[in-house]
Amino acid sequence: MNRTAVLLFTRDLRVHDNPTLAAACRLADRVVPLYVDDPGRASNPNQRRFMLESLDDLRVSLRAAGGDLVVRRGATAAQVAAVGEATGADLVVCASDAGRFAAGLRERLADVAELRVAPGPAVVEPGRLLPSGGGDHYRVFTPYWRAWSQARWRGVEPEPERLRTPNLPDSDELPPADATATHLPPGGERAALARLDAWAPGSDDYPDRHDDLAGDRTSRLSPYLALGCLSARELAADPRLPEALVRQLCWRDFHLQVLAAFPSLTDVPYRRGARDDWESDPAALEAWRRGETGVGIVDAGMRQLLAEGWMHNRARLITAGYLVKTLGLDWRAGAAWFARHLVDLDEANNWGNWQWTAGTGNDTRPNRGFNHERQAARFDPDGAYRRRWAPS
Repeated sequence: MNRTAVLLFTRDLRVHDNPTLAAACRLADRVVPLYVDDPGRASNPNQRRFMLESLDDLRVSLRAAGGDLVVRRGATAAQVAAVGEATGADLVVCASDAGRFAAGLRERLADVAELRVAPGPAVVEPGRLLPSGGGDHYRVFTPYWRAWSQARWRGVEPEPERLRTPNLPDSDELPPADATATHLPPGGERAALARLDAWAPGSDDYPDRHDDLAGDRTSRLSPYLALGCLSARELAADPRLPEALVRQLCWRDFHLQVLAAFPSLTDVPYRRGARDDWESDPAALEAWRRGETGVGIVDAGMRQLLAEGWMHNRARLITAGYLVKTLGLDWRAGAAWFARHLVDLDEANNWGNWQWTAGTGNDTRPNRGFNHERQAARFDPDGAYRRRWAPS
């Protein structure tokens, strides 16, 4: 065969069950592991710090297999071309993904060298499941969940025993991340697996308590899934986990297939005829951003976001519902603020859920309300979450 391939890591920063890594090893004799820190890819300082730690962890794993990791900064296709020329690589292997950046990147990479695309961050790839009534994607979650649950999933890829690499070019020194949150999780695959192993044995109460704001019984695995430090496919088949958690992974795939079919999800209402005449109130928007609305449950969620770069999922629904349904402000402003802070920033999840909450997206009840007082009484009945994050 005598081929050299550039293995382009994107949102798959791991060695366990990595289809891109497995494909590169099958298709080429020598592999050049590469990550490009592309300023055009959506991120934020909190996720960036997490990403830098994850790259350090990935490098350790690749070295244990006899390889290494080249890290470059700049436009991805240009850096792939430069590394390919330096190593004699004539093949590029990367993971599939949805969204404008990912689609444009695949086009640019195809101009650089022969391109092979491996399965990406989904359990079930976008486009594999199609509604029986026609259309290129599912618009409603429940029928998608039924199809997804019955689908045949791809096999789990083994970790490579040995990597053969050519002489690798030097890496760039990446600028540090000036994270805004003070309590971020550790990045990397080993941290992801440790978190999973610590959480899974006690996850039996997840179906009943995952909405308990103060109890915080969520898995907190979302940052690792967002950058692929953990395989969603492998996680979905973990026998230790309850179906309620697997259903959340299906929601993740659902939004991903919506984004694949509708790349404008980040800035255009998904539903035809949906409201697009939002109020403008800069002072109210800023108070919401800072957790200074005077509504305890809303302020608690927004302050958790600022402190941790993360927010309980129920709090995300409450704070987003308050912005769009109570204040009448544009969902795009809310999604952009979340995108500036979330360590688990995921394009499909963030904007898909914001559109769902605003009634412009895939919710079958677009006029659904989120009464913050009832939500607080139900999910923070003794006020412990509010006292923790927004004490009076």
